[in-house]
Amino acid sequence: MKSPVRTIKKRLVISLLLISIAVLVMCIRLFYVQVFMHDELYEKAIESWSRELPMEPERGRIFDRHGEEIVINQLAPSLFIIPRQIEDREKTALLLSDVLDISKDKAVEFVNRKSSIEKLHPEGRKLSFQQVREIEEASLPGVYIADDYKRFYPQGRALSHVLGFIGVDNRGLSGLELIHDEKLYGEQGAIELFTDAKGKEMSDMPSTFQKASPGNDLHLTIDLRVQKIVERELNNAQEKYDPDQIIAIAMSPKTGEILAIAGRPDFHPNEYQKVKPEVYNRVLPIWSTYEPGSTFKIITLAAALEEDKVDLLDEHFFDSGHVEIGGVHLHCWQREGHGQQSFLEVVQNSCNPGFIELGNRLGKDVLFDYIRKFGFGSKTGVDLTGESDGILFKEENVGPVELATTAFGQGVAVTPIQQITAVSAAINGGIVPVPGVTKKWTDDGGETVEEVPVKMKHRVISEETSKKVREALETVVAQGTGRGAFVDSYRVGGKTGTAQKVKDGKYLKDNYIVSFIGFAPADDPEIIVYLAVDHPKNTVQFGGVVAAPVVGTILEESLSVLNVEPRKVQVEKEIRWLDPVTYKVPDLKGKTKKELNSMLMPLKVEISGQGDKVIEQSPQPGVTLPEGSILRVYLD
Repeated sequence: MKSPVRTIKKRLVISLLLISIAVLVMCIRLFYVQVFMHDELYEKAIESWSRELPMEPERGRIFDRHGEEIVINQLAPSLFIIPRQIEDREKTALLLSDVLDISKDKAVEFVNRKSSIEKLHPEGRKLSFQQVREIEEASLPGVYIADDYKRFYPQGRALSHVLGFIGVDNRGLSGLELIHDEKLYGEQGAIELFTDAKGKEMSDMPSTFQKASPGNDLHLTIDLRVQKIVERELNNAQEKYDPDQIIAIAMSPKTGEILAIAGRPDFHPNEYQKVKPEVYNRVLPIWSTYEPGSTFKIITLAAALEEDKVDLLDEHFFDSGHVEIGGVHLHCWQREGHGQQSFLEVVQNSCNPGFIELGNRLGKDVLFDYIRKFGFGSKTGVDLTGESDGILFKEENVGPVELATTAFGQGVAVTPIQQITAVSAAINGGIVPVPGVTKKWTDDGGETVEEVPVKMKHRVISEETSKKVREALETVVAQGTGRGAFVDSYRVGGKTGTAQKVKDGKYLKDNYIVSFIGFAPADDPEIIVYLAVDHPKNTVQFGGVVAAPVVGTILEESLSVLNVEPRKVQVEKEIRWLDPVTYKVPDLKGKTKKELNSMLMPLKVEISGQGDKVIEQSPQPGVTLPEGSILRVYLD
């Protein structure tokens, strides 16, 4: 029989051995944790203690080609809460409900959330100065205000379709804001706080601050001086004609750089929710597709001259008012016809049968080859989203009628950006440019980080042919259908367009898109402007009546701000009895209100301001306006 004492001793020894082994294992484990797992566990601890308040970066600004502000930023802080730090949830919810103008139930749900950090979308973003002051004065534990920004537009609604807009999270949603979102956004910063499980700040763990990095600034090819002229003229045309839409583009024909671009209807980028998506989603000058009408005749003219199919001065054409092609009667816009005329007069008179003759001389293959070389039927490559290809006849389906209508701009559909790009090639010496709106990128210190080069595609006609096109189109403005765009002392060339609108495959009655494309100086073009007015009301719907005078005003004022010297010699304007009476704007700066009222001017004078003397006027002195136009003056 074993002794009880020996049994107890044996058990004690075993127990002691097991305890020693356990202690040894614990020591080894503790050593392993302290030495080998220290960094990993420390990082997990820091992660569990840290609360990160994100700091939004200041989004890159947008400037015009001269550094004038188009889009900048304003401080608009945002609200965050750490729910565990909130001491009086009811008081906090009531304050947030009142300041943020949200329901009490939503505020209560917000402050009772269980996550480590919370932000309220969208009511807690982009706070006003008054809201920030009320929140900070309340000094509520767990409620924080962090830096944030909102976009500010010094030019108002100008360029809204091109610029696009951003969301409440500061990310681009459309336009240039979306296309270049990564470059404009920058990098987020943060304030890192350390709290225990109860949400109390840990005094021995100081907070850290990582500064946000601002986005790069975008400089556009846009010239705000020209843009403002275009915007003003579109507003005037909108008021005068009440059209369905208006589209305008101003460009350098030599480089393809877009100097101004606008469309109506438009919107304010900070209020895009107030308009229908089709208003803010479509950049009309690159999206709209419609029959161009007679502005397309420039392409037929250029092709015929390049192929040596016509002598504008020595060859003549008789226009009876219509021509029969394949059993179809195709009419000239002047029903009685233009009679015997030179081919230069065919161009000046925009004679449809004359251009049908040029199309037949070229033939289907050659004409359509030139049309495609000029860029129709495919995207121009403009650096904006939403560009359309346009629509051309499939060449295997082109018969005599389709060839004839294409020659004078009917039966094809093009975009405004295609129109102005193609005509730029026709007048700039023969090379097709790639249109664009981005010029360069700079950092927050103003240093250039990227230049956006001008791009040119290919030659489509010779310099000699291009010179002939310019000269012919200059006579259109001086002596033909484009006389409304004539500008004293500047050589202007251009072409009118009047196209009947199509719906469901049928032409609409008394519903036209009237247009004009003009450039100056005609001997060395610095600017080209395209304007299209969709269904102008209460007027004769002709491009020469509606669009040409507007383009003439835009060209005259733009040439002035671009410091282009007037030309001493220009083709003399042919005056006709139906031409509108014009009046050269006098210099009214410094005139008193009494003097204004005593002046007899055939213009409608709109006076703004409460002072006694004129400090500014629009249009500027020397601009020629049709009788009855609006002249705005601003008092001091």
